[in-house]
Amino acid sequence: MIKNEQASLSVTKIAIITIITIFALSIGVLASSIEVRNVKIVLSDNCEIEVFTTKTVVSDILEENHIVILPEEHVVPNLDSEILDNSSKIVITGTTQDISAVAEVAKESEKIHLDQLLSTYNTITEKIEIVEETIPYETIMKDGSNSSTSNTTKVLQEGKEGKKETTYKVKYQDDIEIEREVLKEEIIQEPVNKIIETTNVSSRSSSATEREKTKETIVPESTKNKSSLAAKVEGITPTKKTLNTSAYTAADCGKSHDTAYTASGAKATSWYTVAAGKGYAIGTIIYIPYFKDKPNGGWFVVQDRGGSISNNKLDVYMNTSKECIQFGRRNLECYIYEI
Repeated sequence: MIKNEQASLSVTKIAIITIITIFALSIGVLASSIEVRNVKIVLSDNCEIEVFTTKTVVSDILEENHIVILPEEHVVPNLDSEILDNSSKIVITGTTQDISAVAEVAKESEKIHLDQLLSTYNTITEKIEIVEETIPYETIMKDGSNSSTSNTTKVLQEGKEGKKETTYKVKYQDDIEIEREVLKEEIIQEPVNKIIETTNVSSRSSSATEREKTKETIVPESTKNKSSLAAKVEGITPTKKTLNTSAYTAADCGKSHDTAYTASGAKATSWYTVAAGKGYAIGTIIYIPYFKDKPNGGWFVVQDRGGSISNNKLDVYMNTSKECIQFGRRNLECYIYEI
């Protein structure tokens, strides 16, 4: 009887040891199947974070690291994709960036330490600003030769600037404005165009004299600076306007000076290139008295376009972002020569 009990006890011990061994082996297999991956996350402001994770789905990895995707942002690869390789990259981009280019960047493998990232990271903030701005009036030249034989210049209607209220979304980096987007424009008061009537006399000598007088009142004195542009428009009567003028540089477009080509196909040149609305043909020459002491004597050529550039605005190309920030935005008197 005692021998049977001892035999039964031995079998029980063997069964328990076997179960424990199987359980331990199962845990070992499960642990070995969980792989820790090294993943680099590139944020939409080009900052990079390197993380270690056991997650495989992109959305899970971002959630694990408390990264929220905004409605206007894109993720490459997409949120439902799986990250199976070590040293993979997730790239987050805004709508203004080239998604195909970001996909190429996502394939590269370049490591950056978190302490380096934090030492160079600059906080970007957004603000909504409402600004009351003037709408420049246009000067219209009216030919009254048929109504008079005397050579005169007469103002038929005085010009008056209009007013509008513009709502901007402005991005600041370390309190320096880096981007300004127009959200809404509301016209408060329409501008009134200035109308000038000119007439010519039949006498050749007096006509020439009066024409010179008219030219001096309309054409800026700085045309005496015989630059190639000034010489090109000599004898052409310009249209005088007040335009809201800002500045830009190659870095604003994510390019270098060597790769900054304009909408005309020519390379952007400081103190020569301006971006203007579609109301001004490529090649239009513009004289701006404010810049008369600059190397170009104030003469520019319309060579570029811009998404936020309307017919009441100009964007002057400059060499550096510092120059652009110092210039800011101004309402400047401009003389438009359409050739």
